[in-house]
Amino acid sequence: MTLKVGSKGEEVKALQEKLGLAADGDFGPGTEAKLKAWQTTNGLTADGIAGPSTLAKLGISESAAPAAAIPASAFKLDKLKGHIPDAIIAQIPDTAARFGITNVLRLSHLLGQAAHESGHWKAFSENLNYSADGLKKIFPKYFPGNISESYSRNPEKIANKVYSSRMGNGDEASGDGWKYRGRGALQTTGKSNYQEFDKIVEENILENPDLVAGKYALASAAFFFQKNGLWSICDKGSSNDVITLISKRVNGGTIGLPERLKLTKEYYSLLA
Repeated sequence: MTLKVGSKGEEVKALQEKLGLAADGDFGPGTEAKLKAWQTTNGLTADGIAGPSTLAKLGISESAAPAAAIPASAFKLDKLKGHIPDAIIAQIPDTAARFGITNVLRLSHLLGQAAHESGHWKAFSENLNYSADGLKKIFPKYFPGNISESYSRNPEKIANKVYSSRMGNGDEASGDGWKYRGRGALQTTGKSNYQEFDKIVEENILENPDLVAGKYALASAAFFFQKNGLWSICDKGSSNDVITLISKRVNGGTIGLPERLKLTKEYYSLLA
């Protein structure tokens, strides 16, 4: 199988998801450009063509059958009542339509990871209210010596220092660190990430970043899944191995894995 400009279908959707693109199944110039960049990064010939070697390195099986797609209206969302806040349940249909959540596996994995990361749907904005000792333990490189004492229990000041001059943020004086601190179910952080998400939604997220902690708490998490090509992994099932792989992509490790396993399987059993 070879995919290139002009190709269409489920295989192209799988490729686009792996590349973190909107999966419309139409291989156009945007998909080609993203693929060339990915090939360059991964030491392959940057020809913009997804042949056997590229597909293999992306983890796309030529014989893999795509997961059956269903409309968001077919999800048994009433089964989630009492397990997930109504405000989050209300966000699911629009989020599913925007970000390619086309089956129960994808939704279950998203909800399982989001529930854990948000402290069971309670924390949608980063807590940076650290003591001096806490700063030394969590951010030792940013607070050497006694510098932590002047930042202690000052979340805005802490954010502006820790997140300055990275992730698209300006320097500490710019205030970007606080303005674009972690928000949403998976803690979208940094101006560059807010800028990317801003292209997806109608409102001006850069001027109204608190929307990520409210209206778009779940959507911002789904955007992360789509951008990082996690849907195709979700489609592989709800086994411990699959949930562990997704957890590593979300967390960078396996912190909280037992709960991530429990929550994902619980949601899947409710929705299936």
